[in-house]
Amino acid sequence: MKKVIEVPEIGESISSGILAAWLKEDGSTVEEGDEIFELETDKATLGVPSPASGTLHRDAAEGDEVAVGQVVGRIETDGAGARATGDEQAGSASGSEPTRSQAAEQASPADHGSEDDALSPAVRRIVAENRLDPASIRGTGPCGRITKEDALKAAATSKPAAAAGGSAPQPVKPPALGSPTMPTNDRQRRVPMSNLRRRIAENLVYSRQSSAHVTTFNEVDMSAITAIRSKYRDSFNDTHGVRLGFMSFFVKASELALKAFPQVNAYLDGTDVLYNDYMNIGVAMSSEKGLLTPVIKDVEAKDFAGIERQIIDFGSRANEKRLKPDEMVGATFTI
Repeated sequence: MKKVIEVPEIGESISSGILAAWLKEDGSTVEEGDEIFELETDKATLGVPSPASGTLHRDAAEGDEVAVGQVVGRIETDGAGARATGDEQAGSASGSEPTRSQAAEQASPADHGSEDDALSPAVRRIVAENRLDPASIRGTGPCGRITKEDALKAAATSKPAAAAGGSAPQPVKPPALGSPTMPTNDRQRRVPMSNLRRRIAENLVYSRQSSAHVTTFNEVDMSAITAIRSKYRDSFNDTHGVRLGFMSFFVKASELALKAFPQVNAYLDGTDVLYNDYMNIGVAMSSEKGLLTPVIKDVEAKDFAGIERQIIDFGSRANEKRLKPDEMVGATFTI
């Protein structure tokens, strides 16, 4: 029995992402719920679990841009795998034609159309920019498919050869996500941006170009809050098991301000103004993958300890890439 692996829905306004890394090898046995690949979007990087137990077959390559709902692989369950093995053995003994799965494994990329059609968008870009011949690149992906890493390796090896022949060296595309830094010269280092950082930059530029902006600076006397934290730091930690930080004060101050000025907690929908009678506050925090803004839902129902626990939990899971898509959306206000 076959179970397809689809790109899951990952929150509001997100229709695609980058298949950043496969966490399981092609042909390996996986259990239902095992994380099998990492999906990177402009909101977060998250692991996608296997929908069933069985043998993994990958149909998309690392670095591919994939749409929500797109099939990127399949799981052959144990029962189906056993039946397929039996069918293949019977076919071999009778000398009959190979099964569909055998034909797929034996087929070369050219059997599925032109070479360009068999290449992923990322590979096509590298091949075009470096003037490579796809036929000369040894593919290490499923069914001999050329992966992004294969193309980058071929581009890197072709550069010295071009220089030796006297022609101008061709530009080399930055390495795949997660690959090491590329040395440029003795005083520079080229570090490729992840897809998440690129999307953040694009969104900031778009916001700047399409929205009216105003910046205001206000100085606030924090001495009273500093005194409260100093006085209750130890007892708060002993009672609740978390440290009393500044952010819970900022979140609660935002809650009170939104209650006093509900227009700030509203948004325009056509010719109507929709007022939110709840407060979901996004808290921007730095992570190894870039700036993330998880959302503390229903702030008005949480106390200082609950807010501090939520922030600590978000921070630890952000670096482990375990934030859920619905934890990144739905903010009515952002700090």
